[in-house]
Amino acid sequence: MNEWLVFLLLFLSPVVSSIPIALLYKSKEWTARLPYLSVFGIFISVLMSLYIFFTFPSELPDCRFVSPYTWIPGTGIDIVLITDYLSRSMGVITALIAFFIAIYGLDYMRGDYRPSWYWFFFNLFTASMLLVVYSDNLFLLFVGWEGLGAASWGLIGHWFRDDDEIAYVGVPGRKVGPLEFCWPPSFGGWRAISTIRFGDVPMFFAIAAIWAFAGGNLNISEIAWGALFTKLGAAGTVILMLMLLMGLFTKSAQVPFSEWLMTAMTGPTTVSALLHSATMVAAGAYVFIKLTWYIQPWNMHNIPGVESVYVIVLFVGLVSGLYGALAATGMLERKVLLAASTMSSLGLMFGSAAASYWLPKEVPGTGMNLALLVAFWYLAVHAFAKASLFLVSGHLIHATHTRFSVGNLEFGKKMKATFAVTLIATTFLVGMPPFTAYWVKSGMDEVMEHLLHEGMLLPLILLLATSLTYSAILARFTSLNFIKGEKPKHEHLEGGNLMRVGYLLMASILFILWYLIFKNKETVGFVHAGYASTSILVGIAILVAYVGALYKPRISSLSAIGTFFNDRMYLPYLNDYIIPKIGFFVAHLVHGYGNRGIDGFFNTKVMPGLFGLISRGIRCIQSGYLAHYIKVVLGVVMMILILAAIGGVYLYP
Repeated sequence: MNEWLVFLLLFLSPVVSSIPIALLYKSKEWTARLPYLSVFGIFISVLMSLYIFFTFPSELPDCRFVSPYTWIPGTGIDIVLITDYLSRSMGVITALIAFFIAIYGLDYMRGDYRPSWYWFFFNLFTASMLLVVYSDNLFLLFVGWEGLGAASWGLIGHWFRDDDEIAYVGVPGRKVGPLEFCWPPSFGGWRAISTIRFGDVPMFFAIAAIWAFAGGNLNISEIAWGALFTKLGAAGTVILMLMLLMGLFTKSAQVPFSEWLMTAMTGPTTVSALLHSATMVAAGAYVFIKLTWYIQPWNMHNIPGVESVYVIVLFVGLVSGLYGALAATGMLERKVLLAASTMSSLGLMFGSAAASYWLPKEVPGTGMNLALLVAFWYLAVHAFAKASLFLVSGHLIHATHTRFSVGNLEFGKKMKATFAVTLIATTFLVGMPPFTAYWVKSGMDEVMEHLLHEGMLLPLILLLATSLTYSAILARFTSLNFIKGEKPKHEHLEGGNLMRVGYLLMASILFILWYLIFKNKETVGFVHAGYASTSILVGIAILVAYVGALYKPRISSLSAIGTFFNDRMYLPYLNDYIIPKIGFFVAHLVHGYGNRGIDGFFNTKVMPGLFGLISRGIRCIQSGYLAHYIKVVLGVVMMILILAAIGGVYLYP
């Protein structure tokens, strides 16, 4: 099959298949039937991603595909796609997860008041992420990046009417100081797009700067990154990379840009699952891993500025990881707890990938740095596990008619499949032996232990603290919903068969990844790291934390600190109070002084006064006598001659 036909089917099938339901939005009969066509479009993308994975080359230069048609003439910018190790694998992950969630959504979104809007943006979201995944050209990648942003606004604010409290985040009417800690869906969509746009603007300028300084080349795999950084110098390198990273940090909700991710839980659960697993927030971490793979910072220790960039990413990631885990410890809202834990996982991905600067260890058979491989595999395991938990959460919300964690053992026995998937997803994700994430986390432990040789102890401490807290919060989620939570006031257990199919399929992939860790050559290092005494001790500590939180999910004596963590340590004040106050103050200055100053300069004082002065001067010489005008002209000529004479004396002494 022609490779460009494969890519066209991959990207366009989801969008084209969702156009009929968008056009027939007024017909309830058709909008009830056409979601199956939208799901089929995503299924075609799954087939194409698998075809690419098994048949397309993975080594440069054969894995790079340049469009035979010039995209933007005269700029050197073409449509360039790549099927390297990262892209091939991430493409399958993205398409599979979107497909499983779409199956779940056939049940979950049945009867919704605007299915056309939902399915169009859901499929656009999927296609945009696939474009980000396979793009080698930074400008093409940015097109997909903006598609993600636009679709996220449409999906997070899907229930824009704000007419159902079950879709809110926070408790209506609850105030902490002057700020109400409750956010409706319409606000969640606005906050998401505004925060992301705050990072996208500097990212766009960074891409433009790379094009200018790299000789008009924007292909990630072809840019001479070392020469580029050398040309820019230390300050230029740091500024350029921080501008680029602003887009990645905001997209992946790293501190202090994390609040949009919490309030994004106002969207449908299917959106939350897709958002937090293989698209949107994962896009930031994925792009950073991909860029780092081709930048190869471990070979740039002699280039000023590069180390500073990776130190910043290392600590932003690890601090975000611990912050997200701690914030989740006090949360009772199902999806918000999972959102905070997602932020934590993404922080670990950034931290691990950044550690590659100090770890020049290549994994045989991939050409990839060990730290990057660890970060990517953790991204893969997290994607399927977290998507499973979000889909479970949506089913629980339907079954109990509340977004807060409730459910005792009796309730858990009634929802056996849901309970089982929750146990599988949490145990396979937290890093307890011998399940999937344990081996990946062992590799991550090895990466952070290597930093001890660089005199950095803090990264290892942050990793261990985050891992233990993370284990406790997922155990707490399990316990409060199925074992030791309150008895639900409402139980609606009928139906939901496609929902169960969705999260059962999702959880089954965790077993496949577990098998692949032992089968694949590139992950042999994970297995060896897993048998190290340090990894075993850490794994046992994580297991103890999980069992302890499962048995004791709530500690009444710590309720005050739990409330503090539930309030995200008051970080919402930064987004909803401090920054708006600063913005209004600046707007007041601009309106009160800037606008009046401009008006005074051009309209009322300076310029009118200057023209009045000139006008009066001209009127003074308007006598009407020719002799008077001759004297004025002669006076001007004399002044010119005198100035010319003086200038000649100085020029020719």
